[in-house]
Amino acid sequence: MRLCLSLDRYILVDVDDIFVGKEGTRMKVSDVEALLNTQNKLRALVPHFTFNLGFSGKFYHTGTDEEDRGDDMLLQHRMDFWWFPHMWSHMQPHLFHNVSVLAKQMKLNKIFAQEHGIPTDMGYAVAPHHSGVYPVHSQLYEAWKSVWSIKVTSTEEYPHLRPARYRRGFVHNGIKVLPRQTCGLFTHTIFYNEYPGGPKELDKSIRGGELFLTVLLNPISIFMTHLSNYGNDRLGLYTFESLVKFVQCWTNLKLQTLPPVQLADKYFHIFPEERDPLWQNPCHDKRHKDIWSKEKTCDRLPKFLIIGPQKTGTTALHSFLSLHPAITSSFPSPSTFEEIQFFSGPNYDNGIDWYMDFFPFPSNITTDFMFEKSANYFDTDAAAKRAAALLPRAKILAVLTNPSDRAYSWYQHQRAHQDPAALNNTFQAVLTAGASAPEALQTLQKRCLYPGAYAAHLERWLQYYQQNQLHIVDGALLRSNPALVMEGIQRFLGVTPIFNYTQALMYDESKGFYCQRLEGGRSKCLGKSKGRKYPEMSSEARAFLTEYYREPNLELLHLLNRLGLSLPSWLRQELQSSSWS
Repeated sequence: MRLCLSLDRYILVDVDDIFVGKEGTRMKVSDVEALLNTQNKLRALVPHFTFNLGFSGKFYHTGTDEEDRGDDMLLQHRMDFWWFPHMWSHMQPHLFHNVSVLAKQMKLNKIFAQEHGIPTDMGYAVAPHHSGVYPVHSQLYEAWKSVWSIKVTSTEEYPHLRPARYRRGFVHNGIKVLPRQTCGLFTHTIFYNEYPGGPKELDKSIRGGELFLTVLLNPISIFMTHLSNYGNDRLGLYTFESLVKFVQCWTNLKLQTLPPVQLADKYFHIFPEERDPLWQNPCHDKRHKDIWSKEKTCDRLPKFLIIGPQKTGTTALHSFLSLHPAITSSFPSPSTFEEIQFFSGPNYDNGIDWYMDFFPFPSNITTDFMFEKSANYFDTDAAAKRAAALLPRAKILAVLTNPSDRAYSWYQHQRAHQDPAALNNTFQAVLTAGASAPEALQTLQKRCLYPGAYAAHLERWLQYYQQNQLHIVDGALLRSNPALVMEGIQRFLGVTPIFNYTQALMYDESKGFYCQRLEGGRSKCLGKSKGRKYPEMSSEARAFLTEYYREPNLELLHLLNRLGLSLPSWLRQELQSSSWS
């Protein structure tokens, strides 16, 4: 918990928009002198305190003569400060979709820095208006890395602007994103007596209010200020000198500072669990939508998911749904075929731009239903939370078959894929492997058994989705009477028109399951890897699994009864053939 912290507090004060600003609001020579003087005072209280200046070189010498001399004095004392780049023309990166265009802007800023002796190796950058940092604009991250070798940035937008105490960090594409804090100073707050709500509001924030609490409750605080806060009435200097003195007078906190890269290392050492982001739907936050590319649309996100588990008929369900004229599947993946596997593994790190590229632009957002199927979502611990963050209104389809049959099917699947652990061990040996067994054998055992604890996995999904968003598909009935199952799914989804699967499907004797009906009485079935015929499970293994899944199946029975859902046919058969209570 964040309350269980040491007394160390690290603060970094960013001064955005150096050289940017209207005439009459910029820093003059006397303001730069005051900045240096206050920095020296603060260093006596906060070891190594240094103002961190963010610049857009295009606006150098665009003020009055007096303000231009202030620009020159900043550069004269450039080695007394830390520096970081904005964009050359202070443009918002999310408006540009070509990495080369963004890189060109950055190179202009870098050339300016090199010509004026500004250090270019701090490894930190901030985008104007936090554009492109979150929601992630992948082109910005690529350009940052290629031009500036950026390792760290910051934003006030993750996961949301408010409440500020919930801002967090994350890592994307090798760049560490730190939470950035506001301090009540904006480009327009430049006069003490004109502070919104009156000067007492600023002083209240410093002396025990929001600004003080930000330092108190966060081990690391990066504060956003602006060039105009250091000219005029110099509210930036007043604010931080007052804050530091108040903290040192009334607390035992130890204020320190570090350059951004070291600060990021410190942050994720304290909060390693924040490294992995939780992507949310940009269209559900107006601020996020405003700084999200206009070429991107949430309409490309799926309306429902087939979550698995594996070896229960999810591929057949995927193929049947794809026959419906109003339903569109995701594009195939070159590595995982019809599955994207976004929410369940390393693909999640690629971000939502990568995910949305697997879906077409819908022709009609009201009637078109896009979906994806990734069968390992069902039993992946993080998948439900991740899916609900991005797709909170999605509907969820889970296909359940007898877990004993599912376990055996997975074993045979791995044998067909030349898994040595499956080839070199009987199914019974896999099931009964102990803690001293080779790691590969234990992994195979887990993948056979773990997904079949259906109730536990469904309960996890129900932590993030409402009951009316979940539909349980009877895998046995899907195989024996798919038209009936597909009618129920269509009604659950609310898709129109109702497609006639009785006409669209036919039973293929050679395959032993239903396939797409073609003209002339021909059929189009799934590939050779589907519907394999293999030896019957041994009675010994069947008995082991029946006992192993006794409690999980009872839990599933109680869960479905609690939800008011009908029992799958295979579960009813298990009830009838076993002495369950």
